[in-house]
Parts: sequence; C-alpha cells; structure tokens
Amino acid sequence: MAESPFQTIAWKEEGIIILDQRKLPTRVVYLTCQDPDCVIEAIKTMAIRGAPAIGVAAAMGLALGAQQSKAETREDFLAAFDDLCARFAASRPTAVNLFWAIERMKTIARETSYPAVKSALRETALKILENDIETNRAMGNHGKAVVPRKAAILTHCNAGALATGGFGTALGVIYAAFEEGKEIQVYADETRPVLQGARLTTWELHQHRVPVTLITDNMAGMLMKAKKIDLVIVGADRIAANGDTANKIGTYGVAVLAHHHDIPFYVAAPLSTFDPSLATGEAIPIEYRDEREVVYWGKRRIAPTGVRAFNPAFDVTPHTLISGIITEKGILRPPYRESITRAFA
Repeated sequence: MAESPFQTIAWKEEGIIILDQRKLPTRVVYLTCQDPDCVIEAIKTMAIRGAPAIGVAAAMGLALGAQQSKAETREDFLAAFDDLCARFAASRPTAVNLFWAIERMKTIARETSYPAVKSALRETALKILENDIETNRAMGNHGKAVVPRKAAILTHCNAGALATGGFGTALGVIYAAFEEGKEIQVYADETRPVLQGARLTTWELHQHRVPVTLITDNMAGMLMKAKKIDLVIVGADRIAANGDTANKIGTYGVAVLAHHHDIPFYVAAPLSTFDPSLATGEAIPIEYRDEREVVYWGKRRIAPTGVRAFNPAFDVTPHTLISGIITEKGILRPPYRESITRAFA
C-alpha cells in the first residue's frame, strides 16, 4: 500500500509534530510541541490517542525533556527524569503502551552514562516509532488471512495509523487485506461520545481509498442480524494474561452481538499492549472522563442542565468472546493463557 497521506507523530528539528486529532475531520492541524508539558497535554486532551501512539508520544516527550535538561550531575538528571516519567504516567491510566514506553525509557536512562543518555533516549524514542510501524505491518500480514476474499468488516473506535506510529492495528489488517486485492467494505461505528469512528476512522479509510460506511453505535445488531457483517476487528488498549481485552467503550456490546450472531470477533494488538501482570480484565484500570463529553455536542448542551452523565472511556471484553488476537508474532487462539505465554517466550 502507498505511504500514508498523513503522519500521526514525528520528531523534527523544531519539536515533536503531532497531528491534532481533535480537529479532524474538518481541519488537518499539526501541533508543534517544543517541551514535554505540551506532549503531556496532547495525550490528556486526546490530541493524540490510541494505545500505541500514546506510547510513542510518551517516549518522544521523555526524550525531549532529557534533551532540555540542565542537570549538572547524573543523579540530578535521573531525579528529574523520574519525576517527568511520573507526570507522563498520570496522563492516561488505561493504555498499557504508555507505561511500557516509560519503563523502556527509564531502563535506558539508568543504564547509560551522563550526558550520553540524552542522545540514547532520543534514539530509543525514534526506534520505538520505527518498531511500532514494523509491528503493525507484521500484524497486517498475519491478520489478512482471517479476512474472506469478499468481506464486510465492522470496526469500533479508531485503530489505524492515527492510533499508532503508522499503518495501524485493526485497520492495518484491513489495509493488508485490501492491498492483497480483497474486496473490502468497512462499517465504522461512530463510537460515542467522542466519535472516533465518525471523525477519525472514516476520514482515515477515505484517505486510503478503502470503502467505508458510517453507522451509529446502535445499528450494529441490525446489520449482523441481516447478515451484512462477516467479521469484526477492533484494537485494544490493554490485554490481561487470560486474554480479557480493554478497548473503547462499546466494544463489549459489539462482542456480545457478534457472539450471538456467530460472527468472528478479532482483536489486533502488539505484544506491548499485553499486561501479563494482570490475571484478568477485572484488574484493568478504567479511565473515566469529563461528563461534558456526553452532555455536550461541541459547545451546545444536549441534555437538560443538572442532568449528570456516566462516561467511562473503556470497557473490557471477556476472552470467551474473542475468536483470536492478532499480534506481530501471529494469531493467538484460545486457551489464551497458554498462547499468550508462548508469545512472550
């Protein structure tokens, strides 16, 4: 497939360049972050979002902070760097790639002499970006095997190039199948309340000339009953040791519908999204966001004043509803504890 017509995140001489996803699809605006606080704010406000992309952004933000350090000793540098790591860790709680990237950068910081650590951290951040794109392409090559020659695919939220360093996880599988010549029709859930499906997935697929139809979140069951969906592919923000998967709110409902209608339900995620320290999905921390995302449409309030809103950003799909987990090492199948353990061996 031709190179993406946009870039989600990049390291440039002038700073870290981030495609501001809050402005899509009406405007393509790039943020130039010249300090780590700007990157932290971009993660918090979802200017950049998607578990792999958040990991890349955190690594770059930490590297940028290291470059700007005025510490005179290694001890002072590490103390300030640990503090910066804690601030990045507090930006969003569910996406484990964020914490994976932070730990990797911490390891480099502790194992490298000062001041050589500054360039080492920058090189590591750039390598994380490069590896993420390579990993996504590997997932696409493995995952395209589950896509029929002619397929109508439902996806929820955005798990494409916008959610990663490039290419995508769930959408990466679709791109790989499309590139192979398979006849693809994507149905994208709008994904309330922030509308990542309506604003981002449809925009991204349209940019890549992949046929896409937008549906509201409550239409999926009707389409499945009418046999208009052949399979579901979604991304993930954290996967427990037993295969339970946290993804954007509404994913669990889609999985239940797919199971009822005997439709394969696949998750596509790199191994960096797995959290083997958590036995089950019950232990996955769920982010709760500002209720204004629910009760407002842009600047206009759509619910009566005084009415409260419940706004979890993620839900957890039990492993029993997942047909397979597509990774860079292949497609993991049940029983997931065993297949996940083998993938990390």
